[in-house]
Amino acid sequence: MAVTLRALQTVVPPTVLVQEQVRDIFAAQPGLSRLAQRLVTASFNLSGIDTRHTVIEELTLDSQASDPQFFDATTQRLLMPGTRVRNELYIEQATTLFVEAGRRALAACPGLDASDITHVVTVSCTGFYAPGPDYMLVRELGLAPSTQRYHLGFMGCYAAMPALRTAKQFVEADPTAVVLVVSAELCSLHLRTSSDPDTIVASSLFSDGAAAGIVSSRPPVAGENALNLDHFETVITPVGEGDMAWKIGDEGFEMVLSSYVPHIIDQHIESALAPLFGRDESLTLALAAGVVAEADAVAVQAQEQQSLEGGGSPGQVLTAATTGSALSTAIAHWAIHPGGRSILDKTEAKLGLTEAQLVPSRETLRTNGNMSSATILFVMKEILDGPATADGDRVCAMAFGPGLTVESGLMTVQRG
Repeated sequence: MAVTLRALQTVVPPTVLVQEQVRDIFAAQPGLSRLAQRLVTASFNLSGIDTRHTVIEELTLDSQASDPQFFDATTQRLLMPGTRVRNELYIEQATTLFVEAGRRALAACPGLDASDITHVVTVSCTGFYAPGPDYMLVRELGLAPSTQRYHLGFMGCYAAMPALRTAKQFVEADPTAVVLVVSAELCSLHLRTSSDPDTIVASSLFSDGAAAGIVSSRPPVAGENALNLDHFETVITPVGEGDMAWKIGDEGFEMVLSSYVPHIIDQHIESALAPLFGRDESLTLALAAGVVAEADAVAVQAQEQQSLEGGGSPGQVLTAATTGSALSTAIAHWAIHPGGRSILDKTEAKLGLTEAQLVPSRETLRTNGNMSSATILFVMKEILDGPATADGDRVCAMAFGPGLTVESGLMTVQRG
């Protein structure tokens, strides 16, 4: 039985942050050391981001807020509200994003009504309240009062992947189940000025957004693009526990995103993917055939070169580039969580992916920034909507989060 993700939809708040303007504001804050000012400029300039979105309407240069809590447009000073103020805004604005994303997913799923939803799985790490977003979705979308509700909270950027895995398990246990999965993150509530390098990096990347989709055993209708959820895996790397972290402080949540994270991913991404690929026999065979074919091509080229130069033995060298090329051929599309531009650069080089295969991740980062757990769903939607995506294409999705944890999934494009 195929379990399918349908009606993947996204939503962002209307207030747009232009990266160059935000950079200048952060760099001009009082109390920053000269080194911190240079780090702000470098982090923002090298982020790969043009625009981000925020639920904080006063975070604009032309704000007319009479009693600003986050940003005083007159003095251009970033303010430091307490955790309660930030979380109160989360309760108000996160509910709006959760409900709008869920409503769009229902509207985009032909042949399915609100009454068909049996389970709701919500995801967020940027605020708390109870009754929570899972409850609000049932109320606001008119779902059955008996709808089973589950919330994955405070897991970080990778959490949408275990949410999809959980939805898949529900459907496998009950083929009649229809699961609404919604992720919403309001990272901008916790951005702050600081001379700490990790805080500066986080401030240059994070933003707000939401995404939703419907998981069931029902196939897509004619003209609809969907993803069969084939396999999922979780791996915790041997190092990195303190390099990506998320704690609650007196003045909001404190994000840690160390500059060492891209190096950790570079060192461990292949071993993190190995268990996932090992679960798919057809992919394992395709990879093996691709590596052998490329190795044979390398040997032929070496033999031809040896014949031209004379003497010596051609030898057959199986390099990481050879393996990577086979990988990029066997899996057409890669949904890599754009935790930052350097993470995408390391992933592309290490796995031998093409520039085109990273376009969905880079475009998501460029136009929306890092929206924590919702981001990977934005990337997957970019892939589904892309003109080069064809029925039967394989998709590998990866997201990274605190731990350092790597969540991955194999999927197959299904066109109705």
